[in-house]
Amino acid sequence: MHSEILAPVVLLVAWTLVMLVWMLALRIPAMSKAGVDLGKLVGSKGSDADRILPAEAQWKAHNYNHLHEQPTLFYAIALALALLGQGHGLNLWLAWAYVLLRIAHSLVQATFNKVSVRFLLFLLSTLVLVALTLHAGVAVLHQQAQPAPIETTAMVVDR
Repeated sequence: MHSEILAPVVLLVAWTLVMLVWMLALRIPAMSKAGVDLGKLVGSKGSDADRILPAEAQWKAHNYNHLHEQPTLFYAIALALALLGQGHGLNLWLAWAYVLLRIAHSLVQATFNKVSVRFLLFLLSTLVLVALTLHAGVAVLHQQAQPAPIETTAMVVDR
């Protein structure tokens, strides 16, 4: 089964990997410059780096973490819509809108990090996710409300 809604899902996963590479490319040199010896770190958390690394290096790490939060709901809803046969039309457009808003959110957070802009992008992407969720819920309820097809078989008796 192929559903068009899988394309934005794949793009958001790919974007998450781009953010991972961007984060590592900036964070590892920043850690080295700050005198952090990865071989000696025991039991620390990523948030501990906020105290010693430049904010600009951490912004990418924060966004990478954000891409593992709300987008997981998007993945679930997009896959549900695909399985329900509803991964086209308006739902496809909404899925693309969600992904593009999340990419814009990443770029804002990773570069100039203005919270008011980030919040607007987050709010808009959340509203799109709500719409996708409502559409999936309606599709599930609609499919449950339809009676199951009656299968008939003919029996042939040979005399």
